[in-house]
Amino acid sequence: MIDAKMVGQLRETTGAGMMAAKKALTEANGDMAAASEILRKSGAAKAAKRAGRSTGEGLVYSYIHGNGKLGVLLELQCETDFVARNEDFKELARQIAMQVAATDPQYVDAASIPGEVTDKMRAEFVAEAAGKPAEVAEKIVGGKIEKWMSEAALLKQPFVMDEEKTVEQVVTDAMAKLGENIRVSRFARFNIQGGMRSCEASEPVIVGE
Repeated sequence: MIDAKMVGQLRETTGAGMMAAKKALTEANGDMAAASEILRKSGAAKAAKRAGRSTGEGLVYSYIHGNGKLGVLLELQCETDFVARNEDFKELARQIAMQVAATDPQYVDAASIPGEVTDKMRAEFVAEAAGKPAEVAEKIVGGKIEKWMSEAALLKQPFVMDEEKTVEQVVTDAMAKLGENIRVSRFARFNIQGGMRSCEASEPVIVGE
């Protein structure tokens, strides 16, 4: 029996609309975890369709760490001013800015890593795997490249507030909830002791404008 309390609980944990929550619970025969997964997959699919849409609005969010010696400026883009003024969107910007402050990523996303940098890292990992059987060496190199990217690229990093997700997945969840394409376009991280790092995302492909 799917009642209003179950629907309300699922909406609270996922941010889904009432009808979507009820439909997911019905499909999952009342299993809350299964219904959440159904909504997650549905949201990810919808977000993927939005990913190429133009992002001409958004906000620049500033975060200063408590000691005043570390700060981040983050540009987070969306499609409309309506979403840019939404509190959930502002909270997403805050969380991502805090992620940048905590982890000091070198790039916005994997696509913005210069090819020569990736080639250099791959060469180093290949040298480290020298002497291993070819198949084993290939897996080792692939694993190290993936691990390096998950540290260097902001969107590939585990989200500091929920390490079960990457930052990219958190953005995708927000896209599904807010109904618009959302893009981390650039950030700058200022550190009194470590200088300043400025990073910009690769150019998106715009379709359907």
